[in-house]
Amino acid sequence: MAAVSFKNRCTVKPAEPTYNGILPLSELDQIGTITHIPTIYFYQQPSENWLNPSDKVFKTLKDSLSFALVHFYPLAGRLRWIGRGRLELECNAAGVELVEAESRAKLEDLGDLSPRPEYNYLVPAVDYTLPIQELPLVLVQLTRFQCGGISLSFTISHAVADGPSALHFIFEWARIARREPLGLPPFLDRKVLQAGEPPVSYPLLDHAEFDHPPLLIGQTDNIEERKKKTTVCMLKLSETQVKKLKNMANEGHCNDIGHPFSRYETVTGHLWRCACKARGHKAEQTTALGVCVDSRSRMQPPLPLGYFGNATLDVIALSRSGELVSKPLGYASSKIRRAIVSVTEEYVRSGIEYLKNQPDLTKFQDLHALGGDEGPFYGNPNLGVVSWLTLPIYGLDFGWGKEIHMGPGTHDFDGDSLILPNPNEDGGLIVALCLQTLMGEDPVKSPLELQYASATMNVARLHLIAAAAKTQNMHRWPWSMQ
Repeated sequence: MAAVSFKNRCTVKPAEPTYNGILPLSELDQIGTITHIPTIYFYQQPSENWLNPSDKVFKTLKDSLSFALVHFYPLAGRLRWIGRGRLELECNAAGVELVEAESRAKLEDLGDLSPRPEYNYLVPAVDYTLPIQELPLVLVQLTRFQCGGISLSFTISHAVADGPSALHFIFEWARIARREPLGLPPFLDRKVLQAGEPPVSYPLLDHAEFDHPPLLIGQTDNIEERKKKTTVCMLKLSETQVKKLKNMANEGHCNDIGHPFSRYETVTGHLWRCACKARGHKAEQTTALGVCVDSRSRMQPPLPLGYFGNATLDVIALSRSGELVSKPLGYASSKIRRAIVSVTEEYVRSGIEYLKNQPDLTKFQDLHALGGDEGPFYGNPNLGVVSWLTLPIYGLDFGWGKEIHMGPGTHDFDGDSLILPNPNEDGGLIVALCLQTLMGEDPVKSPLELQYASATMNVARLHLIAAAAKTQNMHRWPWSMQ
């Protein structure tokens, strides 16, 4: 796809005066990924009434965004470093960036709209060479295609909003664009997740998630692994395959776990095993799986509805590759289950206090996008799998109709994976799996049966070969390649 041409770029500020001052961040805001996270939505050509005047779509986005920022005013502010690897948020109504672009391509030129290098032209770029206090927390790009279709991409600072909060903002913005009242106002007071709030002493529990993940055997750091090229596969599992995997995982484990393994625990366990086999790990290789757990409903009482910020905590499951591959799927799923159920209010409060007492938070921050290599790395031999299964990611309508496709934007960090519901099949799932690119002519000789094929971008693209749909073959690797 040819590069896009930029037609308009503006800074959008709140339509009304908003709070001006410092909004302290919680400890959870300042760890993990603190750079921007992109998502993208594709739409068919809007109806005729959206085409006259020609700038109606862009003007609607701009005007409604200005009103949305009155309610979500922290997003119009700027971050700044305050020392010791810590950040604070200055609410100063500096605004967010809105870009309008045109592409000579058609939507059909993007195939199935899966993530690809061409997305770099469709997602607003963040210039991380600038001081952090000059970076917008939100960047939005509207791109028009020759066929009349459009894409709308959002790049939002993870230090200010986690997935549920980012989606809360985007969908409320869409409601305002449709001239509907605000559905749920954001709860902006982050004191409920700050250390010492409430002033109760919590025992310091073991927080393995704050240790750096394992390294490959024989390596003393992960610098070289971080540099390796990656590629993304979009893998589809049918509802039937998901059910068969769940049956496999739960076989012989029901009495041990209280209730059957979830779709996430099942599919993520399967992914973990696949990655170990694909990477050719030694049996004794220690591997960590990063699990992102939303604490909103786990606190007592639960966090207020609309809590806006970061309320997710990354926990880890640990095992040896040989055990994962040789033992039944339920073994991997049980490791994941134990990590998830460990996230109680006591555990979250303990983690917050632990972070509060750290002299510097830099080692807990993923600064990969900034060229840093001090933070946690969930690439080889590790894996991070984030669930979007319960997030309201589909049906984003700004007035011209719902999207025809939604997905992650640029997605190129080794081990960084997502599980999404398939909007075209009830019970079906989509996995966005990012692994290192392996060049070679011969397929890997293993039960996983990985095959490397040359993609149109002249990069070796990873494909998991679909196993037969027969039940007796489901003990192998039931991926549906589409």
